[in-house]
Amino acid sequence: MAQKHFVLDTNVLIENPKSIAALRNGQENIIHIPYTVLAELDKLKKDPRVGHIVAKAVGFILHDESVRILPPDFAQELTDETYDDRILKEIMHMAPEEAILITNDRILQIKAKVFGIPCEAYRDSVPFRSESQNYTGFVEPDEEPVPNCFRWENGTPVLYGPDGPKSMNYQHEAWNVKPRSVYQNLALELMLNEGIDIVSIQSEAGYGKTFLALAAALYLVLERKDNPFRKIYLVKPVVEIGAKMGYLPGDIEEKMTPYVRYVSDQLAKLHEMRSANRIFADPSAENLKLNSKRFEIQPVAFIRGMNIENAVVIVDEMQNLSRSETRALLTRMGENVKCICLGDTRQVDNPYLNESNNGLNWAVKKLKGYRNYAHMVLKGERSRGPITDIVLKSKL
Repeated sequence: MAQKHFVLDTNVLIENPKSIAALRNGQENIIHIPYTVLAELDKLKKDPRVGHIVAKAVGFILHDESVRILPPDFAQELTDETYDDRILKEIMHMAPEEAILITNDRILQIKAKVFGIPCEAYRDSVPFRSESQNYTGFVEPDEEPVPNCFRWENGTPVLYGPDGPKSMNYQHEAWNVKPRSVYQNLALELMLNEGIDIVSIQSEAGYGKTFLALAAALYLVLERKDNPFRKIYLVKPVVEIGAKMGYLPGDIEEKMTPYVRYVSDQLAKLHEMRSANRIFADPSAENLKLNSKRFEIQPVAFIRGMNIENAVVIVDEMQNLSRSETRALLTRMGENVKCICLGDTRQVDNPYLNESNNGLNWAVKKLKGYRNYAHMVLKGERSRGPITDIVLKSKL
């Protein structure tokens, strides 16, 4: 096979720092990095959302002697406003004639086509279109069941779980919360099942996944007897906060408050439904503050380096985590942990991710089939209110 020359764009290095070795395929191909890409990485290294990923990418470039950096003299003379235009000019003037640009930026792909530069997407960055949506948690009657899936049999969903097939002809109740639909009942079954350690739930806004997860967590930690769980963690990517988070006053909980106010509102609602005094520092206070020994809200960056044990961990908006962030987070889970991952791959706010290339989708793709993992798409007729209902039905 003829040797190929690949020029890597910044987004490919951030989405998968190991892409250098994968594309080089031993010593079969040659990898080129535009000098402008180094400048862009230098600018991004202080961004708390991707700084740790940039560090990994830089480490792979630094310690891989086979990587070729395009000469800087030409790049330093460029004055184009966008990095993309500078990268294209570097390729046209400094890269080998047969070089192929590897980028997942669709606008850059179009620009490359205009200038006659061969261009490809980094295929490994796209597992396939939203596996978290395609795999609903159900299998067809003629399909072989996968671990912890459901199948409709005689009008009743049957769970093929850790203890064998189980007909779901009963309704759960957690912290006085009763499911509004059959799908919410099945979601609670997965969240409360002792043989399932990690659950992922995909759904659009309004179907109650966060409320159900909080109710299940309160039940597991505060009510279920002989349980190993002593604490609840709610972990959230802080895509919206970025560098501004450091300027917000107060401790971590206070800094996170503007971005997780919906969680506080839902906890207050659950507290009204059934007393949850132990998760609050002062249950009688007008403004409820969490008891950090029982409930913590943490940004993802603060979880790295921790060893979490004897806890229920709710990962909210997992679609805004990258593949490497997801791995770093989930490998923090030690003994006696129930992990509930929530998200909607249609609502990706992270500018470096997309509907297919995100933490929730990668979790489903890689963990599906393991005996202590389950996934389902949460849906139903009733949601948080009549306005949300018509928005969802109209596909606005």
